[in-house]
Amino acid sequence: MSTSGLKAIAPVPKASDFLDIVLSKTQRKTPTVIHKNFKISRIRNFYMRKVKFTQDSFDEKLGAILEEFPIIDDLHPFLSSLLNVLYDKNHYKLALGQLRTARHLIDQVAKDYVRLLKFGDSLYRCKQLKRAALGRMATIMRRQNEALEFLEEVRKHISRLPAIDPTARTLLICGYPNVGKSSFLNKVTRADVDVQPYAFTTKSLFVGHLDYRYMRWQVIDTPGILDHPLEEMNNIEMQSITALAHLKSCVLYFMDLSEQCGYSVEAQCQLFHAIKPLFANKPTVVVLNKADVSRLDDLAPERRAAVDEVLSGEGVRHVQVSCYTDEGVAVLKTTACDALLEHRVDTKLKGNRVNAILNRLHVAQPRARDDVVRAPFIPDAVKGRKKYDREDPSRRRLERDIEAEEGGAGVYNINLKKNYLLENDEWKSDTMPEIMDGKNIADFIDPDILEKLDALEREEEKLEAEGFYESESEMYDSEDEREAVAAKSAREKKLVSQSTKKAMKNRAALPRTAGLRTLSELTTEMTRAGLDPSRIQERAEMLAKVAGAKRKRQREEEDAEMDVDEDEDADMGGEGEEGEEGEEWMDVDGEEAPRLKKAKANSGAVVAKGARHPRSNRQLAGMRDQAQASKAVKLRNLGQRERNMHARAGESDRAIKVKMPKHLFAGKRKMGKTDRR
Repeated sequence: MSTSGLKAIAPVPKASDFLDIVLSKTQRKTPTVIHKNFKISRIRNFYMRKVKFTQDSFDEKLGAILEEFPIIDDLHPFLSSLLNVLYDKNHYKLALGQLRTARHLIDQVAKDYVRLLKFGDSLYRCKQLKRAALGRMATIMRRQNEALEFLEEVRKHISRLPAIDPTARTLLICGYPNVGKSSFLNKVTRADVDVQPYAFTTKSLFVGHLDYRYMRWQVIDTPGILDHPLEEMNNIEMQSITALAHLKSCVLYFMDLSEQCGYSVEAQCQLFHAIKPLFANKPTVVVLNKADVSRLDDLAPERRAAVDEVLSGEGVRHVQVSCYTDEGVAVLKTTACDALLEHRVDTKLKGNRVNAILNRLHVAQPRARDDVVRAPFIPDAVKGRKKYDREDPSRRRLERDIEAEEGGAGVYNINLKKNYLLENDEWKSDTMPEIMDGKNIADFIDPDILEKLDALEREEEKLEAEGFYESESEMYDSEDEREAVAAKSAREKKLVSQSTKKAMKNRAALPRTAGLRTLSELTTEMTRAGLDPSRIQERAEMLAKVAGAKRKRQREEEDAEMDVDEDEDADMGGEGEEGEEGEEWMDVDGEEAPRLKKAKANSGAVVAKGARHPRSNRQLAGMRDQAQASKAVKLRNLGQRERNMHARAGESDRAIKVKMPKHLFAGKRKMGKTDRR
C-alpha cells in the first residue's frame, strides 16, 4: 500500500456526533409507536428490534473505522516507520484497540438486554430495558471520545502526506538544511516547493515526478538533517532518516561548497560519514551545489582533502551543479537515473531467481568426434545455376514477371491448377463435381474402394448364409428372454415418449384401469415364471370377501340415510375391490371387475371411486336448525364488512389513528437540551 491508498479514509466523528448518527438512524429506521391493542409478544419484539438495530448501527460504523485505518505491522516498512515517527505507533494501536473493545462491549450489552427483553412482562418493563440498553451503549461510546479525536487527527494528517510509492523508481535528496535541495526538485519536476534563504524551510517530505527513458520516476525532497545522535533528532529530521533507511532509491547528497547554508564544508563531510550506513546497497551521487559561487577547484587544500575523502568512497559519483544558472542539472538527472537503473539490473542478476533460470539453460557446444574433414557438399546444378538478373532476357520467368505481363496487381489472377500433377495436362482445367450419378466423388478417391466394397458384400453374403439375419425369436434361448427384451424396449420407448411429449404435463401416460390385471392373468404369468401363486390367490380371495362385506355394509347404511335404491350394486357382493389398505383389487373368477366393465362401457373414461357423503352437515354443528345457522352467517358477515371494505386482514393491519411520531411533529423545539432520547 502507498500513501495514496491511505487518503480514502472516511472522517471519524466525535463521540457525541457518533451517538447522534446512530440513535437518529435507529429512530428513523424502526417503528416508533405502540398502540394499546398490541400483544405483549409484539411489544417485546418492538423493543428487541430497536436494541438490535442500534447494536448493528454501532457495529457498522465502528467496523468501517477499524477496517479503513491501516494495521501498521502490515504496511511497507517505510510507511510503518513514517507513521511511527509522525503519530507514535503505540498510541495509534491503543486507539484502534479501544474501539475494537468498545464494539465487543456493545455487542455484549445488546445480547444481555435482548435476553432480558424476551421475558418482559409489561410495556413499562420492556421500555425501561430498552432505555437501559441504549444508555449503556451510549456510555461506552462517550468513553471513546479521546480515541476518536486522535484517529480523526491522524486521518487529517495522512490526507496531507505526499503520495509516495515505496516500490517506484526513486531519487532521494538529502543533506544539510538550505543547501539547495528544494531548488533542484523544482527544476527537474513540476513540484512547487517553497524555497527560502533560511534553514528548515522544508518541514516534511515533498514528492515530484519526472520522465526519463519513457519511465516514470519520483523525486523525494527530505527535510534537512543536522549532525547529532539519532536520539536527539526531532520529527522533521526523522522523516528524512526513515526515507533513507527504507526506500530503495538513488541517494543525492547535496553539499554547499560556498558555505552560504551556514554550515562548514567539514561539517557537511562529517554528516555524510555519519549517515553513510544508510546508503548501503544504494547508488550514491554527491551533488556539489552552488557551483556558480564556489567550485571544487577553488577550495583550500585541507577542505579539498575532506571533500576528496567523501568522493573517493566506493560507488560514489559526483556532479557539480548550479540550480541558479541550470549548470549541470540535466547531467545530474541523467547520472542519477542511469546509476539507479544499473543498480536495479545488478540486483536482479545477483538474485536467486536469475540463478534458478540460468540453471535451467544449457548452451550446446558441438565437439569433433574424429579427425575426418567433412567439407560442405554443393551440388553441381546449384554451382552452375546462373544468378538471377532482371535485365537478362533468357532468365527464368517468375510469377512476378507473368503478373507484370498480364496487367499487374489487381488485374492478374493466378492459376492455382497449373501445377497439378496429372497424367494429361488437359485435365487441369476440368471442373471436379462433388456428386456424380448419385454418389459422392470424395468416397471414390481411394483407389482400393472397389475391392473394399466387394469384400463387404462377400462378408454380408456369408453372414446371411449362416442365418445371422433370421427371425428374432430364434436369437433367444427361451420365451422368457424374448419377453424380457420386449418389455425392456417397451419401457424405453415409453420413457422417450414421456420426455418428448410436453402436452402430457405430468399426467399419467395411461389410465389407471389399463394397468389392472385379473387374478387369473396374474396366476398364469407367475406359473409361467416358475413361481407358486397359491398364497397370493388365497390372500386375494380373503381381501375380496372382506372388502365386499364392508362395501355391502356401507351401502346399507347409505341407503338407510339417503333413501337410495338397494338393488343398485347387488351383484358386486363377492367381488374384489380396492380395500382400505390400498391393495390392488381383482376378479377372483377371472372376469373383469364391475368398475372396469363400467370404465370400458364409458368409452375408456376412468371412473373414480364412488363419492362418500358425510353423515352430518358441519355447517349446522352447534346450531338448532338451518334458520339459526343462516342468521349466524349473516351476523359474521356484518361484523367483517368494515374491515373487508378497507382490505385489512388482522391485528397488524388495524387502523392506527396517529401515524406521526410526537417528537418530530410537536412543533418548534425550544432552546435547551436536545437529548430527548
